[in-house]
Amino acid sequence: MTEGVTRSGRVVDALLRVLATLPWPILSAVGTGLGALAYAVAVRPRRIARTNIGLCFPGLSAREREHLVRRHFVAIGRSALTTARLWWASDEEFRRRVRIVERASYDEALAAGRNIIFLAPHFLGLEVGGLRVSSERPCISMYRAPTGVLAHVLLRRRSRFGGVLWRHDAPLRSLIREVRAHKPFYYLPDLDPGGAQAVLAPFFGVPTPTLTALARIARLADAVVLPCYTRKLPGTGGFEVTIGPALAPFPTDDAPADAARMNAAIEEGVRRMPEQYLWTYKRFKRVRRDGRSPYE
Repeated sequence: MTEGVTRSGRVVDALLRVLATLPWPILSAVGTGLGALAYAVAVRPRRIARTNIGLCFPGLSAREREHLVRRHFVAIGRSALTTARLWWASDEEFRRRVRIVERASYDEALAAGRNIIFLAPHFLGLEVGGLRVSSERPCISMYRAPTGVLAHVLLRRRSRFGGVLWRHDAPLRSLIREVRAHKPFYYLPDLDPGGAQAVLAPFFGVPTPTLTALARIARLADAVVLPCYTRKLPGTGGFEVTIGPALAPFPTDDAPADAARMNAAIEEGVRRMPEQYLWTYKRFKRVRRDGRSPYE
């Protein structure tokens, strides 16, 4: 990271700290306005969101799909500003604003001494959810090295509660050792596989290249996989984290079946709060129809 970018990052850090002092209702209102503005001017992300939602929810009318796109952009604005506030909130305010509302499977796994992987899809509250589970027990979080002025802020905030940041290209065997040492792993599953090992698995009925890493890591680390969904509450509400029942049977000897089981767990969370899934990400860019990407 260059000195200039680092200096800019510190400036952004300072500005976000000031932003974090604003009252919660103001942040929520401003975030709603920014989200509505983004919907109006962000042409390319809006087009990506329309494509994704059209593929995943073909049963919705055109009007219903567009309404969901608009709600998504508003949710982006609200989540972004309130997340910034929570990055610097006191521990007491953070835990009050971010509650784990369902955790029986997590407590059972801890009591049994199991190694744990959180399956954490790309919802808008992803950063907050990772911090919340790490505030109880420091978690491992895999990441791609951030670039630009926010890199300085992201790396510091993600490790606020002692979380372990793990580069996605670090040796897998080292990660396995950490998980086997009873450090929960906060795993983001719905990424573009790129050149990584992947199989075709249905996601909302669309055969989609899907990473197989989760099953492999769970097997090597002898870990239970718990879905973890983070939801931004309406109005001036904070965030709720839901930790669902363990995936079962998982992993198996069938890679496509494991990938399909993982995608089904992600779908379950999306159906609960469709406006809060990251629809502006090209989830289907390697899905070809008539030789063309759906985003072309």
